[in-house]
Amino acid sequence: MAEERSKGTAGQRQQGGAGQNKLGTWPMGKLLLTMAVPMMLSFFIQALYNFVDSMFVARLSENALTAVSLAFPVQSVMSAIGVGTGVGLSAAVPRAIGQGDRKRADRIANTAVFVMICWSLLFLILGLTVSRGFYRLQTDVPEIVEAGTTYLRICWGACFGLFFGMLFEKLLVSTGYATLAMIAQSAGAVFNIIFDPLLIFGLGPFPRMGIAGAATATVLGQILGAAVALLLNLKKNTDIRFTLQDILHPDMGCIRQIYSIGFPSMVTIGLSSLTGFCINIVLLTYTTTAAAVYGIWLKLLNFCFMPAFGMNNAMVPILSFNYGKGDRQRVKTAIRLAVTVILSFMLVLTVILELVPTGLLRMFSASDHMMSIGVTALRICCISLVFGAMNVILTSTMQAMDHSRYTLIINVLRQFGILVPAFYVLSFLTHDLNMVWFAVPLSEIISAVLTLIFYRKMDRDIEAKFNSIRNG
Repeated sequence: MAEERSKGTAGQRQQGGAGQNKLGTWPMGKLLLTMAVPMMLSFFIQALYNFVDSMFVARLSENALTAVSLAFPVQSVMSAIGVGTGVGLSAAVPRAIGQGDRKRADRIANTAVFVMICWSLLFLILGLTVSRGFYRLQTDVPEIVEAGTTYLRICWGACFGLFFGMLFEKLLVSTGYATLAMIAQSAGAVFNIIFDPLLIFGLGPFPRMGIAGAATATVLGQILGAAVALLLNLKKNTDIRFTLQDILHPDMGCIRQIYSIGFPSMVTIGLSSLTGFCINIVLLTYTTTAAAVYGIWLKLLNFCFMPAFGMNNAMVPILSFNYGKGDRQRVKTAIRLAVTVILSFMLVLTVILELVPTGLLRMFSASDHMMSIGVTALRICCISLVFGAMNVILTSTMQAMDHSRYTLIINVLRQFGILVPAFYVLSFLTHDLNMVWFAVPLSEIISAVLTLIFYRKMDRDIEAKFNSIRNG
């Protein structure tokens, strides 16, 4: 599939050496703006879909919303794999290009395709075998178990759209085509938003599918996004070539490189799966409504962090490319601009959200009981946004510059080692649901302190490395 395409692009690939790549030549403010804004918009649309999906499901019943909320942790496992692989690509591919090794960039991309095929087959099997057991571990409410099993089987069974969408979008971003990645991701998300109510409630010629409709709209949107991203890579991305032979003969060295960089991100999101499960166990001792509120918070958190995630997706290839070239000044400028923009944005967002928790809960058809729990919960949890965003940006910086071990330590503590014990300890000491929510900001504040300590250590290590190169 790539032979004809490779002939047409060989000249472009030879001419577009590392020195001419915009990742290494454009003014940093302009470069971050042109790469981050499209990614922020695409992540915003994606998060909007997640938000709207839960709003429509909430209109079915509170138990249906709880079923989707309880599914969020295990869906995070798929996201962990997709994001971890994508982060690895976003660092490994531009680094290879920055070093002038385009053949290795191709091997990395083709190997990632093979890896995603394997992950898709694994989750198809899991969806068919363990979905019901997962829900029975958490609740004995029949409506929640049945609805959740249906939802999870569809989402896991057709997860190839999610995996390949993330893969092909990250390849576009890592080679400087952030706007094309936004188009692909937006196509899937817009499809999802449109078809959610049609399939859930059976509007017009569509059948009423209930919670199965929400899952079906989700996977169809992901498949569409993946198809658009693949087409854009084939037609527009001259930096990467796909060949069937390379896909079927993966390079184990490339797999190690991808996951040595992306593993901390996998752990971060994967741990959120285990974390969500453990936290739901605590909250369900109070009421199933508390678990539903926590599910709303996770959707809101995901929505709020989209600017940070978008900035990360723009920043990682920029840092990796310039780190590979040895341009320390561009690396420092990129980090400073990214942190300043995101923390300013999060501060404003925190102030706004502290004023409107009631309105947010009404969007989820909240009962009086949910409202009494949710207003306090959201106001307390929103305190964490600024600290969490700083953790996200700086830990991704460490990944891009060969300090993934620091990212791994911080993320394990942030996502599980501090957060889960905080929920259990506050519940044990206070027996007060309102106090339990303080575990969220407490975890992010402690993690932010640790992040700054590790970041300063990394900065000293890199400065010493660059000095050694200059003097040697």
